[in-house]
Amino acid sequence: MHIAMIGTTAPSHIYPSLAVIAELVRRGHRVTYAVGESLRHLVEPAGVEVLSFSSVLPDGESSWPDDPAAAMHVFLDEAIESFPILTAFYDNDRPDLFLYDIGGMTAPVLGVRYGLPAVQLSPTYVAWDGYAEDLGDGITSIRESPTGVVYRDTYAKWLRQNDIDADPWKWITYPAHCLSLVPRVMQPNADRVPESVQFVGPCLDPVRLNDRSWTAPEGPILYISLGTGYNERPEFYRMCIEAFGNTDWHVVISIGRRVDPTVLGELPAHVEVHEHVPQLAVLDAATVFITHAGMGGCTEALWFGVPTVAVPQAVDQFGNAAMLADLGVGVHLEFEQVTAASLADAVAQARRLASRAAAMSAEVRAHGGVEQAADAIEAYLA
Repeated sequence: MHIAMIGTTAPSHIYPSLAVIAELVRRGHRVTYAVGESLRHLVEPAGVEVLSFSSVLPDGESSWPDDPAAAMHVFLDEAIESFPILTAFYDNDRPDLFLYDIGGMTAPVLGVRYGLPAVQLSPTYVAWDGYAEDLGDGITSIRESPTGVVYRDTYAKWLRQNDIDADPWKWITYPAHCLSLVPRVMQPNADRVPESVQFVGPCLDPVRLNDRSWTAPEGPILYISLGTGYNERPEFYRMCIEAFGNTDWHVVISIGRRVDPTVLGELPAHVEVHEHVPQLAVLDAATVFITHAGMGGCTEALWFGVPTVAVPQAVDQFGNAAMLADLGVGVHLEFEQVTAASLADAVAQARRLASRAAAMSAEVRAHGGVEQAADAIEAYLA
């Protein structure tokens, strides 16, 4: 069968479902994968046919807008600009099913165009019954802000142009079909999640799991990463070096492409700084993980049983950080108030959560994972 995956041009949105895509290819399906040309190299090894376009999403050289609705509008811009490229291809090569990341906003519209199911592969928590009411003023302020109104109006116009008469907020919040790729324990109000959502759990990519290009040294390892979207924080990395550079910790810091490592100064012997590291290999050896609490990093920390110190900065990171603390596997710090002393104290607290993190790892690994996700997708094909 021909399965069309509509991806998002951001590594953190690609990695959570990549193993599922590779499994579908292994089972004999033909998979076309729509994504920005800049990340073709991430998806091509899975055996897919890449349908590429020029992405407008921020990459490692540029930053996301701080305003939430403005950041959402970037995804909408990507959808609207890429839509003619996708329709030109799929009008002449119709798939049997659409899959999509939460940022792949063209997929449900394409599903309506061709009369096909569109199944979301969610790399983060999903909306529950009463979601907007529970979030209250926070979500109202986003939706009623000037940028939120522009986002809604632009989205509604695009939907109408494609013969869809729907409220954009409801359309995007409650997909018709969804597979959740996160541990159920990270899902708020899991008992109120709609029946349209199936929890299949984390689906870690075997290619990433087998990447051992980084070798663990002796002693306790402290891994520090703020992900790929909000990682331009040289002052934070200097604070980490100050707090742990002359301790027994072996410190591994991933800084991304937007920070010049020379601004961090001379590094102590037990601190290594990288633009990028094979995160799963590092987490497999890490004792504690200082993270921005993106869902990908949270899921991977839970998988490897690594306690966390979470310093969230945006979007779902605050809720994720609070969830890790509630589960007893992490310490939550406010990014604006963090100091070298509070970091050191938080890492010491997190280290004492190792046994709880190990128990949680066993629970997370008991999810169905890749096989269950692929089975669920084939059920939609049937």
